[in-house]
Amino acid sequence: MRPEQGTLISRAQAMEALLELLTDQPVIICNGFPSREAHKIADRPTHFYMIGSMGNASAIALGVALAKPNKQVITFDGDGNVLMGMGTLATVGALRPKNFIHVVFDNEVYGTTGNQPTISNVVPLEKVAKSAGYVNVERVLDREDLVYEFKDMLKKDGPSMLLIKVNEFVEDAGRVLHDPPDVTRRFMKAIE
Repeated sequence: MRPEQGTLISRAQAMEALLELLTDQPVIICNGFPSREAHKIADRPTHFYMIGSMGNASAIALGVALAKPNKQVITFDGDGNVLMGMGTLATVGALRPKNFIHVVFDNEVYGTTGNQPTISNVVPLEKVAKSAGYVNVERVLDREDLVYEFKDMLKKDGPSMLLIKVNEFVEDAGRVLHDPPDVTRRFMKAIE
């Protein structure tokens, strides 16, 4: 059965709950529907929307976290993206940036290309992250737990991973309106 039985919350609903807890933290958002949904929910200069470059959001967020050690850096990622860039988990675990929170929306599909199944239902990504060296790792199924765990992670030294099981529902969200160079310029200015 896909996605995990009992998963009722959509990625957009989960994302909205998380964004309500953030203010000026840099947020690097993976390509595809996650960037579109975040842009629709709350477009902020501190959001770096990925338009392409699948699997690289966490690597970019790691770079920002290392360059800006006094800022808490968040990355919104998908299970397909994490599987594609699995080596970044090991790099994060080795470098252990305390200001790094990796949020993974796990719907067990490559949603942007037509819901082809991923293998996250048999490869527990949060356990891979823990084995790689992430300090705090939690897996949640509902809004109440994700808010509680995310608030807790915002208070702790990381690196941290919050894996949120979400359903396959995709929000009706248009493309990100900013051109990639504009996304970069406004993001760089916002995190100075």
